[in-house]
Amino acid sequence: MSVRELVVLGTASQVPTRLRNHNGYLLRWDGEGILFDPGEGTQRQMLHAGVAAHDIDRICVTHFHGDHSLGLAGVIQRINLDRVPHPVTAHYPASGQQFFDRLRYSTAYRETVRMVQAPATGECIVLAETPAYVLEAHRLRHPVESYGYRLTEPDGRRMLPAKLAEHSITGPEISRLQREGEVGGVTLDQVSEVRRGQRFAFVMDTGLCDGVHRLAEGCDLLVIESTFLDEDERLAAEYGHLTAGQAARVARDAGVRHLVLTHFSQRYADPEAFARQARTAGFDGELTIAADLMRVPVPTRHVPARPGTPNPSN
Repeated sequence: MSVRELVVLGTASQVPTRLRNHNGYLLRWDGEGILFDPGEGTQRQMLHAGVAAHDIDRICVTHFHGDHSLGLAGVIQRINLDRVPHPVTAHYPASGQQFFDRLRYSTAYRETVRMVQAPATGECIVLAETPAYVLEAHRLRHPVESYGYRLTEPDGRRMLPAKLAEHSITGPEISRLQREGEVGGVTLDQVSEVRRGQRFAFVMDTGLCDGVHRLAEGCDLLVIESTFLDEDERLAAEYGHLTAGQAARVARDAGVRHLVLTHFSQRYADPEAFARQARTAGFDGELTIAADLMRVPVPTRHVPARPGTPNPSN
């Protein structure tokens, strides 16, 4: 059975706490695993979360501040120690190539796995196109070059049983119709509808900018930093971060279905304060305040309302 979920490995910002490890997030997307921003301690958090090195197919680093990348050395060495049987592709800002190289070769070890390097450049770049998704990177606004990542599943088709019956399409004819687009004068459009592909975005350290909005647009699951509470908006602007209210308004305006707030400053002891401010900002979708070792499922595919029926998502 296919699994689409976010495994949260760490949720702290610059300084970890007794309850929050540095960053780390694994997106399981069917048979693939994409590891985002492995901070210090990621390898140990993987053990606690039941995540193996074999689960990692891609590593996406948003930027080269330590809380987002210092765990890269240990993760890469573990991938090689465990002799992961497939290549692993690494994405990161091209301007940080020297930091990636230093982390990759920070100590001596035996390389047994092919590491493919595919860095991000420019304002927006398509990093990978597979049958399961398209992976893009969009530039964000932070004191060092930073990118957010967006994964988009291609649209598919949903067969409509009533329409199939109306046109007497049954059994093997259904598969043939899906392959060829027409059977006995009946077209695929007559007996099916578009099933919109799922969309996921990962947005870390950034101030408000066009890239944030482009990444969030129409997402089923948005993981976004909210380092500060709204009363510290001045600090957020100074250091290139978002507040809980700012992140929630981005999600609200983008039509996000499930919002995950994370990357919290150690100055705040009450995680529910982030939830209250997100609701005050007008976000009324599903909301999760991330905690270490949490698992967050990607929402089931959106089913459009039939003509003449109310659509609760509108």
